[in-house]
Amino acid sequence: MAMIRPLIVDDSVVVRQVLTRLLSDSPEIEVVGSAANGQIGLRKLEALSPNVVILDIHMPIMNGLEMLEQLRVERPDIPVLLFCSLDECHEVAAEAMRLGASDFLAKPRGMDRDLSGPDGLLEKLRNKLRALIGMGTLPSAALSSAAAATAPQPQPPPPRPRPGRTVRPQLVPSIITIGVSTGGPKALEQVIPQLPADLPVPVVIVQHMPPMFTKLLAERLDARSALSVGEGYEGAPVEPGRVWIAPGGYHMEVTGGRGDTRLHLHEGPLENSCRPAVDVLFRSVVDLYGGNTLGVILTGMGQDGLRGSEVIYEAGGRIIAQDEATSTVWGMPGAVTRAGLADRILPLDRVWTEIVTLVRGRPKQPPAVTQPRTGELGC
Repeated sequence: MAMIRPLIVDDSVVVRQVLTRLLSDSPEIEVVGSAANGQIGLRKLEALSPNVVILDIHMPIMNGLEMLEQLRVERPDIPVLLFCSLDECHEVAAEAMRLGASDFLAKPRGMDRDLSGPDGLLEKLRNKLRALIGMGTLPSAALSSAAAATAPQPQPPPPRPRPGRTVRPQLVPSIITIGVSTGGPKALEQVIPQLPADLPVPVVIVQHMPPMFTKLLAERLDARSALSVGEGYEGAPVEPGRVWIAPGGYHMEVTGGRGDTRLHLHEGPLENSCRPAVDVLFRSVVDLYGGNTLGVILTGMGQDGLRGSEVIYEAGGRIIAQDEATSTVWGMPGAVTRAGLADRILPLDRVWTEIVTLVRGRPKQPPAVTQPRTGELGC
């Protein structure tokens, strides 16, 4: 059985001891070590090779946010669970999200009481760690096995790479749908605020994040953007001038007719160990918009969005993938690129200009027909 191997970084001796004791009682968890501050944590990260980090915020010498920022440079693939008081989590959530925190768990008020009951800290922590290890396909075989074990049902193999492409008429997009994960907040901050206020199509986004973070991300982008950016809700109108981000914990789909399109949220089974999942959103967009869909796959672990991109491709839509050099993790865009689905593979600073160019009508929209198309992957 694949093991969950956390490194605990907290300046409290009591917290380190309690977490180590609680987690060590679980046969699936091997606590590889602990550290009293971020500086020691980074050294132990290299020496002990954990596959997840449990991280406090306020610590001497190097605090949690400082460690997180450096960790994302050295190990962008490793999930990080912030373990802080509820007030601390709210205080730093926006910055932690920007730096790449994966999730958070509030510390109980007393660490000396029984925390091992069915509703206690241990069960919450185990569930968080299982979910984080199952987020995407991490490099090690152990993590890949863990991800497979946490998925609700067996997943079909990814599509085989295409040796060539068929020519299709290029339809003018009527909607932009974006999938992104690790490194996403920074990436979205370089794309969404650049889009003009008169963008003639709506934008819908899945960013793998827990609930509190998706709301903060939407607020952060809204404050910086000419477009209206919000966290999606049931029945929200999908229309030009609006950007909707799927709320953490819910799949998001578009439903209705082309004249009255709305968001639909649900708690269906995880896909690719994720909810929200990019594939779920992409499929629903194609069901309604067909080949008038523009899919964008940005930085992220795993391959969520691969099958959804295949659906966009088969419908005659267009797909932009972020390039490897500017991606924090080239998992999701790399999978789409290797499968031969990307029409453009672009550095992050060119993604928004390509979006605007395509939706403003390059080329003119022809009747919906199916005829071969040619082309190569490229920038």
